[in-house]
Amino acid sequence: MLVLASASPRRRELLTRAGYSFQVHPAHVPEDPKPNEDPIAYVTRLAREKAQAVYNEIMGAPSFSRSLPKGWNTKNLAVLGADTTVTLDNHILGKPEDPAGAARILRLLSGRTHRVITGVALVTAERAETAAEVTAVKFLTLSDEEINAYVATGEPMDKAGAYAIQGRAARWIPRIEGDYFNVVGLPLALVSTLLESCQPHSASVPLI
Repeated sequence: MLVLASASPRRRELLTRAGYSFQVHPAHVPEDPKPNEDPIAYVTRLAREKAQAVYNEIMGAPSFSRSLPKGWNTKNLAVLGADTTVTLDNHILGKPEDPAGAARILRLLSGRTHRVITGVALVTAERAETAAEVTAVKFLTLSDEEINAYVATGEPMDKAGAYAIQGRAARWIPRIEGDYFNVVGLPLALVSTLLESCQPHSASVPLI
């Protein structure tokens, strides 16, 4: 049984589009980076903490099994955690706390190439595996008017880097180097590889 330890609608949509059957059980862990923590170490640590927290919660709650659809059970449980961040010059930008913060981040990204990093983790009874995907994203130069109009739509407010590549910000991104789905929030090819490597009985996890 595959469980996604995230409330992100984008991750849920991507997993569904890729053909996986899964349950959603969001994790609640502090997301602050540690002092001088490398961005890749940061997102992989959070992904593992989220997956491990949900795995422990499910295994410690018999009532969870009773709420599952018919034919599902916690035998061969695999919990997928993920965390995405945006970095510029190796500095973590994170999600904006308010419209002013969103505008500030977008001004930093304007005319520059930044990195989107997603850490993924899969926790099972046998082991925990982590990995990360990095994509370079080029932004056109943005005017204050463009930034203010975009912030006013509300789209940047729950996004790492204050933008959604699959949304209105697509018009400002002439090229990327790497996995597009990573920028959306979940690198599907990496997740598939992780599922296959961690689950020798993988047929019980991805239902395609």
